[in-house]
Amino acid sequence: MNRELEYMFLKCARVWIPDAEEVWKSAELTKDYKGGDVSLQLMLEDGKNIEHKLDPKTKNLPYLRNPDILVGENDLTALSYLHEPAVLHNLKVRFIDSKLIYTYCGIVLVAINPYETLPIYGTDIINAYSGQNMGDMDPHIFAVAEEAYKQMARDERNQSIIVSGESGAGKTVSAKYAMRYFATVSGSASEANVEEKVLASNPIMEAIGNAKTTRNDNSSRFGKYIEIGFDNRYRIIGANMRTYLLEKSRVVFQADEERNYHIFYQLCASAHLPEFKALKLSSANDFLYTRQGRSPVIDGVDDTKELCTTRNAFSLLGINESYQMGLFQVLAAILHLGNVEIKDRDADSSVIPPNNRHLMAFCELVGVTYQDMSQWLCHRKLKTATETYIKPLPRLQATNARDALSKHIYAKLFNWIVEHVNKALVTNVKQHSFIGVLDIYGFETFEINSFEQFCINYANEKLQQQFNMHVFKLEQEEYMKEQIPWTLIDFYDNQPCINLIEAKMGVLDLLDEECRMPKGSDDSWAQKLYNTHLKTCSLFEKPRMSNRAFIIQHFADKVEYQCEGFLEKNKDTVNEEQINVMKASKFDLLVELFQDEEKATSPTGQVQGTGGRTRLSIKPDKSRDTSSKEHKKTVGCQFRNSLQMLMDTLNATTPHYVRCIKPNDFKLAFSFDPKRAVQQLRACGVLETIRISAAGFPSRWTYQEFFSRYRVLMKQKDVLADKKLTCKNVLEKLVQDQDKYQFGKTKIFFRAGQVAYLEKLRADKLRAACIRIQKTIRCWLARKKYLRKRSAAITIQRFTRGYQARCLAKFLRRTQAATIIQKYQRMYVERKHYKQKQAAALAMQTILRAYMARQKYQALLREHKAVIIQKHIRGWLARCWYKRCLEAIVYLQCCIRRMRAKRELKKLKIEARSVEHFKKLNKGMENKIMQLQRKIDEQSKENRLVNERLVGLENSYTVESERMRGELSRLRGVEEDAKNKANQVSSLLEELERLKKELSATQQEKKTIEDWAQSYRDEMEKMVAELKDQNGLLKKEKDDLNRLIQEQSQQMTEKMTRAIAEETQQLETDLNEERSRYQNLLSEHLRLEEKYDDLKEEMALSSNVSKPGHRRTDSTHSSNESEYTYNSEYAELEDGTRGREDVTRGIDTSLTLKLQKRVTELEQDKQLLRNELENREEQLQRASAMARGAELEYESLKRQELESENKKLKHDLEEMRKSLLGNAATGAGAPGSPAYKVLLEQLNASCEELEVRKEEVLILRSQLVSQKEAMHHKETMTEPSVYKDDVSKLKDDEVKQAYVGLKDTNRLLEHQLQTQRRTYDNEVESLRSELQNVKEENNRQQQLLAQNLQLPPEARIEASLQHEITRLTNENLDLMEQLEKQDRTIRKLKKQLKVYSKRIGEMGAGQTEGQTSPGQMVDEPIHPVNIPRREKDFQGMLEYKKEDEMKLVKNLILELKPRGVAVNLIPGLPSYILFMCLRHADYVNDDQKVRTLLTSTINSIKKILKKRGDDFETVSFWLANTCRFLHCLKQYSGDEQFMKHNTSRQNEHCLSNFDLAEYRQVISDLAIQIYQQLIKCMENILQPMIVSGMLEHETIQGVSGVKPTGLRKRTSSIADEGTYTLDSILRQLSAFHSTMCQHGTDPELIKQVVKQQFYIIGAVTLNNLLLRKDMCSWSKGMQIRYNVSQLEEWLRDKGLMTCGAKETLEPLIQAAQLLQVKKKTDEDAEAICSMCHALTTAQIVKVLNLYTPVNEFEERVSVAFIRTIQTRLRDRCESPQLLMDTKMIYPVTFPFNPSCLALETIQIPSSLNLGFLTRV
Repeated sequence: MNRELEYMFLKCARVWIPDAEEVWKSAELTKDYKGGDVSLQLMLEDGKNIEHKLDPKTKNLPYLRNPDILVGENDLTALSYLHEPAVLHNLKVRFIDSKLIYTYCGIVLVAINPYETLPIYGTDIINAYSGQNMGDMDPHIFAVAEEAYKQMARDERNQSIIVSGESGAGKTVSAKYAMRYFATVSGSASEANVEEKVLASNPIMEAIGNAKTTRNDNSSRFGKYIEIGFDNRYRIIGANMRTYLLEKSRVVFQADEERNYHIFYQLCASAHLPEFKALKLSSANDFLYTRQGRSPVIDGVDDTKELCTTRNAFSLLGINESYQMGLFQVLAAILHLGNVEIKDRDADSSVIPPNNRHLMAFCELVGVTYQDMSQWLCHRKLKTATETYIKPLPRLQATNARDALSKHIYAKLFNWIVEHVNKALVTNVKQHSFIGVLDIYGFETFEINSFEQFCINYANEKLQQQFNMHVFKLEQEEYMKEQIPWTLIDFYDNQPCINLIEAKMGVLDLLDEECRMPKGSDDSWAQKLYNTHLKTCSLFEKPRMSNRAFIIQHFADKVEYQCEGFLEKNKDTVNEEQINVMKASKFDLLVELFQDEEKATSPTGQVQGTGGRTRLSIKPDKSRDTSSKEHKKTVGCQFRNSLQMLMDTLNATTPHYVRCIKPNDFKLAFSFDPKRAVQQLRACGVLETIRISAAGFPSRWTYQEFFSRYRVLMKQKDVLADKKLTCKNVLEKLVQDQDKYQFGKTKIFFRAGQVAYLEKLRADKLRAACIRIQKTIRCWLARKKYLRKRSAAITIQRFTRGYQARCLAKFLRRTQAATIIQKYQRMYVERKHYKQKQAAALAMQTILRAYMARQKYQALLREHKAVIIQKHIRGWLARCWYKRCLEAIVYLQCCIRRMRAKRELKKLKIEARSVEHFKKLNKGMENKIMQLQRKIDEQSKENRLVNERLVGLENSYTVESERMRGELSRLRGVEEDAKNKANQVSSLLEELERLKKELSATQQEKKTIEDWAQSYRDEMEKMVAELKDQNGLLKKEKDDLNRLIQEQSQQMTEKMTRAIAEETQQLETDLNEERSRYQNLLSEHLRLEEKYDDLKEEMALSSNVSKPGHRRTDSTHSSNESEYTYNSEYAELEDGTRGREDVTRGIDTSLTLKLQKRVTELEQDKQLLRNELENREEQLQRASAMARGAELEYESLKRQELESENKKLKHDLEEMRKSLLGNAATGAGAPGSPAYKVLLEQLNASCEELEVRKEEVLILRSQLVSQKEAMHHKETMTEPSVYKDDVSKLKDDEVKQAYVGLKDTNRLLEHQLQTQRRTYDNEVESLRSELQNVKEENNRQQQLLAQNLQLPPEARIEASLQHEITRLTNENLDLMEQLEKQDRTIRKLKKQLKVYSKRIGEMGAGQTEGQTSPGQMVDEPIHPVNIPRREKDFQGMLEYKKEDEMKLVKNLILELKPRGVAVNLIPGLPSYILFMCLRHADYVNDDQKVRTLLTSTINSIKKILKKRGDDFETVSFWLANTCRFLHCLKQYSGDEQFMKHNTSRQNEHCLSNFDLAEYRQVISDLAIQIYQQLIKCMENILQPMIVSGMLEHETIQGVSGVKPTGLRKRTSSIADEGTYTLDSILRQLSAFHSTMCQHGTDPELIKQVVKQQFYIIGAVTLNNLLLRKDMCSWSKGMQIRYNVSQLEEWLRDKGLMTCGAKETLEPLIQAAQLLQVKKKTDEDAEAICSMCHALTTAQIVKVLNLYTPVNEFEERVSVAFIRTIQTRLRDRCESPQLLMDTKMIYPVTFPFNPSCLALETIQIPSSLNLGFLTRV
């Protein structure tokens, strides 16, 4: 033991230490604990280090914290350490973090009030918990209710649900939800809807028994025990309510922030209503009894609406309007009585002022006199032995008497309402068992505790004792069942406290004794208590500072009671004279309230003033003395007796406990106050349960679970084949102290803390394994990293060395190259120097030699030139004179031209500067640019010319200058020449200067022109650039616009595409919804039909029991049933197509239109028939023009027969009209009614048909006569000697044949006339029966009307609507029947027209042949009238006799087994056979046969489905055959849309006479019903497999570990024998698929079935996942994804991936992914929101709240992360529903699937026993 403690109290171990604020605070050890240490070194969660000193006496260590994986468990007993801080922390984590309000604590359900409406009580949640084991789902009030319901049915034992808790904890709501569960799951055994009445009692009891307190807005101020009765089929048949200790004082007094009972405020809020004007009420603040608490309004509550709810509940329970107004009248009177002001007359008397308004209103409302009431409110009658006298009362006593009367009246009213509620809930059916729901106050302690708190705590003491004994008993049974040695467990026994209260000389006994004393008082009673118990009982104490109080040590806490008021409340006295005044009231209800005690009180005889009421049986032989004695019992005595009876009832039942906890005193949503919570946990016995469990062996594991969980602690050699022996061996090694565990038969029992010890060993082993795995992985990673680095280093070295080698080679190459370069460079330099020196030498030589040569040459040249100069100077002088003259002339011309050019240039400059010129330039910019370009080119040419001239002048000037210089140098020596030419030189110089000036001016002008041209070119280039830029911008804008247009068009296209797709999807959704609604109506209709059949069977059984003997079955039952089925389904179809329209108006309108259309078509057909007959008559008259004598005979015969027939028809018609007129009072057969019109039309049609047949007979006779005349004419025209014998012979034969034919025709006509008469007689009889039915219906309606007048208005309206719907439905059926008769008449006339046309054609052909030649007529024989039919090939039809129809149906449908014979047949063979029989009926044009065959088929299929509807093979077989029959009706209907895929032979087999479109709709509806039956059948088979196979079974072994469980054991995930696995589901799906394929089911239909199967699997799995906290873990998510992948693989193998089944699993897939994804950061939240689009926000948040780590290495989801998810998903528009609808069925369609099988090739096997069918 010490070793284990030291092992557990190591460093980092977490413990609980006491705290003044939080009750318990978590801390962590910072130092290992060793034996002998006097303190522990701890660190709090906020990082603060403290030293926790141990108690030196006990040395008790602080409580250890449970491992994190156990925190938040569903069952507190699953915690390894069972103590107060662990319980408190677990409840807090579940309530605050996971928003879970329910938690198991062994057999107790702890319910914490969330002060917020939660979506966990809907019908879907009820269905999810229905049929589940209590431990398999998360804790819920529905789980407790289901456990009670299941144990009642299984153990045949009554059950009780005990709901307790203090005010505001939610007791009433919990009890209400439990009753709602029973009402929803069980239903009622009658049509009275008892479950609705049971639920309707809640608003009534809340209105009169609940009030607002400081702790609760709807606090129950009384206790009640409701027994819900069930029959032997466990359906609700009734209920009974017992009430306890109504808080009457609240009627006259309320504390601050409290209210009176709700009903008073509801009446005041509704005072403005007209029916309440007589009550003279006003605001609640105007009445004393409703304004004392100064809080007349409850936030969020509309008292006016609440009163409407209360009144509706009264009406539902059968309390009519007059009684309700009487109740409200009494309640209003109580309010007025409270406002009666009593004033002092003197010190000892009081008086009521005259004409007190409120007293007058009180007297008027209750029907008493004002004088009597005012007299006895202020006086009292005292009786002595000798005389009686009246004593006045002081004002205080009179006020108390007034309040006592108010309380007494309210208590009487309360008990009266309870009694009538019980009467409304009572039933005549024998009660088989019941479930009681006890909603009773919890332990209460206030600052001032009085008599009410004393009784409440006394009741809780008794209940706690019963609870302790039950827990102790369960523990003992569990130990004995597992054969564990039983040792006594010390638990708190509160029997001494109970004895203190109820034993002889106890508190109640002394109180009753003091009440019987003449001068008893509260003080004397307190002294008796002190003297009796103060020294003898340790549980009784006396306060130090008071002599009028006492303290009792209850099981929950010490409570101090104030003695003041105990005696008065216990006696509960009321002035007897006031009671007599009430009894003398003229108000019947008040008199009924104050009847004798034998009638007014409950069977226990308790005083009504107590407010307590129990339905406790008393023996009938009790005398009136006993009743008188009972009447004198005090309130305490009566309460003790009723409480004892309640305990006897609870002890006789199996109890289930619900403890309601109030989390805070401020009604804050999901706010947890640890102090208040732990106080209530101690008071309600939860901690006592924990203590009892912890004293024994609280942790219990099966051997398989222990082996699976702690397999890691075993060595391979320890694992044996026997799991039990293996567990024993391992435990003996792990736990040395054998007292810490015990081995049972199926479980291992552990002491408290041992599981935590084993969990720590397991965690350490896993941690060591993880460390070893991490070490190995890290080693592998490090070595891998080292090898990778080594390889990289080698690679780097290789590349480095290669680089260095390449660098060395490059260096060597460069060195060698440099050497070669240097060699050649040096050679080049030396060679260059040599060349320079050589060139210099050669140059010097050359220059010198040239100089010497030039000197010599110059001398020679000088001499030669002197001669030449002389020669040329003379010529030059002559030429100079000529040039000067020429140059002067040219110069003058240039000056003139220059002057003109300047003028032109100036003019051009002026024009260039002008605006108009600029505009012109801009106007013709391109032309100007070209002109300018040309001008520039011209100017360039001119410039070039000028330049050339200038160059020439410069050259000439240079030459001339040189020449002149030479001339001057040469002429210096010649003075004569120089002097002569001096003037000429000066003139030449002047000319030179002038030319220089002209050249400079010309250059300046050129520069100016060039500058202007350059600027103009720049401007033009700039302008062109700007234009180009503008052009580019325009192009860019154009491109942008084009791109924008394209983008907009593309967007518009995409938008339109999306809009079309969305609209298409919406239309498809609407179509599916409409189809689903219609199919739901069909299923509801089928359910009603089944219910109707069940009722008929029950009535038949009851009639057989009452009248034994054989009862003949109505032969028309089948036909009537068929017609009902067809008409009802047709009506439903009409209703489905019109949506929510008025049923009656929609059906009547449609039928009227159809009827008018049919009548119009009938008249047209009749007119066509008349025209056709007239044409035929004209042809016959033209053909018989030669036989006028025959016409006379024809007319006479026709006249005679028509007259006789006309007389008969008129006689029959008159009789029928008289019969109809005789019953015209009912209105059904009156002239002008639809039935009368239809009858007349049928008679007219029959008359016309008779006329046609008479015409045919007369025509035949006339033909015979004409043939005789023709023969006679031939005899006169031919040789009589040759042909006489032959003619006579022929004539005799002809006459005989005609006579025989005429006789046959007469017989045929007589037979037809008799048939027609029988038909008319039958129709008349049916009309008479219809009239009789109408009379009966009228009588029944009168009876129903009389009954309805006795019902309340709401029920009366509902009943009237129901009767009206029934009547309209019957009328609809009648109209439909008449419409069908008209259709049959039309078909019959069409058929007759075809026959007559054929016969007339044959007769016309015979006459044509008779007119050929006389010889031919003699040679050829005369053909008879009836030509025999030629034998044809087999046409794919089957003929049967009418009497064989039932045999056909019996052998082909009723007795055909899908297994055996039917499996070996052609798929759909029964449907082919039925259709072939139908074809023959159509071929012979027998509408009655067609109708009866289809009717018998439909009814037989329904019958076989009702009989074997739970057999999948049968339902699948007939679904396939029904669909095939429907396809055959479409394929061979003759409609072009269905004939496209037919062969020519199949088109020949189409129906020719009847349009069966309406029957196709009926058969389609039948197929829908069969499909829904198939889905239900599959669901019943799959339902037990889904949760086990998809969630609980470990498909991947070893992934998810088994967590420790508590008392509520869940289904183990280990695969045992008989448990379902995923393979079971796959095998079942394969069996379904193979069966449907074998039966020939359409592939599209198989896809729809598979889609529905997968939806059921996904929905059930997800719903259980959302309701099971233990399934929401990472490993379970991986298991689910693997299971889903196996389902997808199955779909892939079957080729069904495109059927939409995979999409139905998307919510489940996303839920599994949600369990596995990371859930920490905002990025994770964003990923979750985008991933889980198929899940609703409520489902996502629920999964995150339920997420539970299985191992210590996983982390919980933080509250902040869940809030982030909620914030991101806030904008989603979706349903708030949490669970998926498992009952939803996708709408089914039957796509047309034609058959390629030829009907004529089908062979009927002999095994079907259909030998009576004949192939045609």
